Amino acid sequence: MFGRLRALFVSNDDGVSAQRRLQLAAAAVLAEAASLDGQVDEVEQRRITELLARHFQLSQAEAQDLLAEASVLAQQSVQLVGFARTIKDGFEASERIELIEMLWDVAYADGHLHEYEANLVRRIAGLIHVPDQDAGAARKRVMARLGIQ
Repeated sequence: MFGRLRALFVSNDDGVSAQRRLQLAAAAVLAEAASLDGQVDEVEQRRITELLARHFQLSQAEAQDLLAEASVLAQQSVQLVGFARTIKDGFEASERIELIEMLWDVAYADGHLHEYEANLVRRIAGLIHVPDQDAGAARKRVMARLGIQ
């Protein structure tokens, strides 16, 4: 099981395209963010699916399948470093900032920011080299969009 995870995010010869690796890594950290408060509700799942569909230009069905696969990977993984490395190496700086904005969006999806969710977003921002200023601005954009003070 862990060998498959490692191969997915380290090896390039396992038949998984670089784009799919990025999609899975992004979806896995979003799934992890949604699960940190102890439950993943329908609102959070729907929000992640919408974000994935928009960001990666996927159909709703493709985004749902991606989320399902990434959720399994996130549950099987003991750490997020592999996912973060894939994102850091594969996304441009603006895409990494957009991912942080997506994470804030998921964290606020249920109307309540849990301290574990906030901590995860900050950790991921550091791992994928998004400066605090950019991560904070991403948070403010999400809060403004959702009407949160």
